[in-house]
This record gives sequence, structure tokens and C-alpha cells, in this order.
Amino acid sequence: MTAPSATVRATLAALLLAGPALAGLAGVPLPATLSAWAAPAWAADSARYVEGMGDVPVMPGLAPAEEAPLVFDKPAGRIAQSVMAGAMDRNAVLSFYNQTMPQLGWSRAPQRAGGSASFLREGEELRLEFVEPAPTTAARATVQKAATVVRFSLIPR
Repeated sequence: MTAPSATVRATLAALLLAGPALAGLAGVPLPATLSAWAAPAWAADSARYVEGMGDVPVMPGLAPAEEAPLVFDKPAGRIAQSVMAGAMDRNAVLSFYNQTMPQLGWSRAPQRAGGSASFLREGEELRLEFVEPAPTTAARATVQKAATVVRFSLIPR
């Protein structure tokens, strides 16, 4: 049996996230235990995905940085990179993705240097690396000092 494509996985993830809302619209009550399972804590805020990465959700509080995402499709696999930033602790970001990514079929790789994280799935590696913001103006520098900047990199493995 072959693994579903990234588009199919993203569609299934969206349906899982929308399930409780759709059931509520249809007037079908969900049991409390099923609702808690079908709608993770981040589901209400996370109808967004990291651009170019299919089913990698954006943690609530993170927003795209000014850099445009890079996306390449190669015969050996896709390569994508996107930078997100938000005013939150690095540990909160790591905790969110450590809890979320296994639900989407990713397994946690050994801890990386610098407090970054890696996840593996079907010949791909997703890296979350914390980077220092590069300010260009004094006003932006003040805002960015409080922000956590995360580079998401998806590479073939």
C-alpha cells in the first residue's frame, strides 16, 4: 500500500479539524470524549498551514515573517522553507509542535543543537530552527527583540 500524498494528508487533517464544527452545524452532537480527540486545543485557531508545507499547521500566535517562503519540487522530493515569528517562548513553540506533529504522522527525531527540532515522515525531514531576527530599523528592532523567529525547513531525506 502506498502512502497518501501531501494534498490528501492536508485534506484529511482539515476534515479532522473541521469535524466537530461540521457535526455541530448538522445538529449531530458529538460525545465529549470524541470532541476532545477530534478537536485538539489548537484547532479553533489553526485553520492555517505553513506555506509550501501542506499539512504543517501554524501555531496560534505565529505569523509569516517578511521573507517570502521558498518552495521547490524536485524529483527526489520537495524543498520548502518558511519563516514565522511571534511573541512567545521557544519552549511553547517546541511543546506545540512536539504534541501536534505526531498526530499528523511525523515522528520526532533526536534533539538538534541550538534547541531546534526535527521531525521525520515518509522520506522527508521537517526542521524547526530558532533564528535571530535581522532588524533594519530601530522601531522594528524593538518589536523583533521580543519575538521568537522560527525557520521551517522541509527537505528530502
